[in-house]
Amino acid sequence: MAKTTEEFEEHILDVDVTEEMESSFLEYAYSVIYARALPDARDGLKPVQRRILFSMDDMGVRPEKGHVKCARVVGQVMGVLHPHGDSAIYDALVRMAQPWAMRLPLVDGHGNFGSLDAGPAAMRYTECRMAHPAVAMTAGLDEDVVDFRPNYDGKDTEPEVLPAALPNLLVNGASGIAVGMATNIAPHNLREVVSALKALLRDREVSLEELMRHLPGPDFPSGGRIIGLEGIRDAYATGRGSFKVRARASIERVSARRRGIVITELPYLVGPERIIEQIKKGIDSRKLVGIAGVKDLTDLANGTRLVVEVKNGINPEALLEQLYRVTKLEDTFAINAVALVEGQPRTLTLKQLLEVYLDHRLQVTIRRARHRLGKARERLHLVRGLLLAIVDIDEVIAIVRSSEDAAEARTRLMGAFDLDEVQANHILDMQLRRLTKYSTLELNAEADELAARIDELQRILDDDTVLNALVASELDEMAERFGTPRRTVLLAADGVVRSAAPLEVPDEPCWVLLSTTGRAARTDSAAPLPMTGPRAAHDVIVAAIRVTSRAEFGVITNTGRLLRARAIELPTVPLTATAPNLQGGSESRELWPLEQGERVVGLTSLDPGGPGLALGTLRGVVKRVNPEVIGKDSWDVIRLEKGDEVVGAVELESPNLAFITSDAQLLHFSADLVRPQGRLGGGVAGVKLSKDAKVLFFGGVDPATDLVVTIAGAPDSLFGHTTGGAKVTPLAEYPTKGRATGGVRCQRFLKGETALIAAAIGGFVTAAASDGTPVALPEPTPKRDGSGVSLKGVVEALGARRTPEVVELIP
Repeated sequence: MAKTTEEFEEHILDVDVTEEMESSFLEYAYSVIYARALPDARDGLKPVQRRILFSMDDMGVRPEKGHVKCARVVGQVMGVLHPHGDSAIYDALVRMAQPWAMRLPLVDGHGNFGSLDAGPAAMRYTECRMAHPAVAMTAGLDEDVVDFRPNYDGKDTEPEVLPAALPNLLVNGASGIAVGMATNIAPHNLREVVSALKALLRDREVSLEELMRHLPGPDFPSGGRIIGLEGIRDAYATGRGSFKVRARASIERVSARRRGIVITELPYLVGPERIIEQIKKGIDSRKLVGIAGVKDLTDLANGTRLVVEVKNGINPEALLEQLYRVTKLEDTFAINAVALVEGQPRTLTLKQLLEVYLDHRLQVTIRRARHRLGKARERLHLVRGLLLAIVDIDEVIAIVRSSEDAAEARTRLMGAFDLDEVQANHILDMQLRRLTKYSTLELNAEADELAARIDELQRILDDDTVLNALVASELDEMAERFGTPRRTVLLAADGVVRSAAPLEVPDEPCWVLLSTTGRAARTDSAAPLPMTGPRAAHDVIVAAIRVTSRAEFGVITNTGRLLRARAIELPTVPLTATAPNLQGGSESRELWPLEQGERVVGLTSLDPGGPGLALGTLRGVVKRVNPEVIGKDSWDVIRLEKGDEVVGAVELESPNLAFITSDAQLLHFSADLVRPQGRLGGGVAGVKLSKDAKVLFFGGVDPATDLVVTIAGAPDSLFGHTTGGAKVTPLAEYPTKGRATGGVRCQRFLKGETALIAAAIGGFVTAAASDGTPVALPEPTPKRDGSGVSLKGVVEALGARRTPEVVELIP
């Protein structure tokens, strides 16, 4: 039947647009604030996070069980509790599993959950389960500790808040943008939060200063350094405040020729790829200069490691200051502590945040105690009924068998044993075999245990001191189970000593140093070089030349090669009042292209107007080399015979040259007796060697000031493995002889000694043991051919200084 026109007539209701917009917007704003963006101050969770944890607990996806697909959890949450998009649910689940986002992750993720610079895999590929802290968040839900409310369709229920045995809001922080407001709360250290909670539990009038002694500041999962504590105090006092977070960076030698800035911790939620992109933009815009390259060596095994290589001649400390200004290596974190309290958004101070959580835990503990007290009383009532019935179990069975129905049996049991209806029903509901297995002793023991438990629970409810002690002990248990050391360093000032030096390293005088173990470095100044003793284990400075920080110098090797080197490429070590410490130096093989078996034996400047170079070889050859600089990276400075090698190389600043041989012969002669040769020359005879003898020492000497130190040993003795007999004699006791002669004896061998194993000549000689401690040498003796004195320790290294500022090599 067709409808008339009147039946299709529209019914139009006029509504004021302003009123409708206000009403609709308020409903939308309330929904976003209450149901999406802001966390509850009690458990620190947004609704979607709470629903995820509750659903996983309800599904049994616990730590002791296997992982399940994230899609399964998301589907359960979306279908039963959270009727919104699956992407929002999955994003929240992923964040709770990311250790760089959460100080204490609540979800144990398996698979690709993303990184600071990349998103996670799809939910159909990843798996998850509850982490152990999440179990602590949901523990007690079956004991009436929180209120439940209907879900969105009224077919199920969900908790209004979780019991939250952990102070999750402060430990993991929170961030969210609502309508007209936002929240941003920093993560903190669990142990420190628990300590602050216990202080508040002891004294509800505790001051903010006292709380900050327990909880001094945020503790980010990524570490870093917080610069300036005033912003933290403002945030704790008012709920709003900001502070700077800096990356943890150090200056290291990243290659043989370069130093670099190594970044191992980044500000919160800043990824290495973002830093690299900002550095590249800074280089392109010329805001950053002096960077040779950037490498991201971050991996799962070693964590964050971002290496910024610094060009030679650039001050890395000044470059690091530029990086802090231009990139997110220094970031600002603004705290805006907004959370829901009784359903209303409030900006909370630190004390208020702690109070809300503490009140929640006290209420949870009280409700749990009441629930357990009720259960214990119910069980005790049933046990007492069983005790009455089990006295005459045969009569109980007879009454049950002879009764026509359950009602009659219940009535007769109640009359026969003085039971109430609950006790009688419990006996009737039990299987006969269960009833007969009980014994009076077991039931009496259970009754005593229940009575004690009831007394304990009643004390918790009656005595606030007992209640507070229980809450404090449970907090201590959480801190013990899940607490970790602080990762973020708190710095009161700006965190670094600002460098007054320019970005480029100035060309200033310095020393280039070489040690017995082949380590090389340059000093931070050219002050007079002290050498009162060794500064590193079995390591003594044995060669030093004065250059400038941007100058070139020469490295002499035992194969007779001179390698061109630059002082700016060496690591810098401080020149202290006692001695330079070469532990900060680099190995020769890392700095220069040495061949197999090749080692550095000396240093020289490349100044054409310099004093020249003197070389001594294993077979007693001596050569003076004319100052000459060739436009190559390396060249030969002596032609060596087969089997020969350079044992000493010094700049010719002393009037005499000296050899000491393994058969205890010493020869020193005027340097003028050696005619300078070009680099291709093979040298001339320096000392005449006996059969099987070899040169132990060659260097420039001054007879007026120098001392001769020799150490003798057995034929198979190795330097650094035997104490030996040592002797110290002024060089002036030895006469000068002609070049190419055999010299004079410098030590008489005792029984068991057949050769020298070490020797040195200098104005001051240092002997060091393998652990770096000095080894005392005997007092000087005028007997030039006397025997040695047994040493009290094994000498690992000798270093000889021939003037107050110059040392020479002792092999």
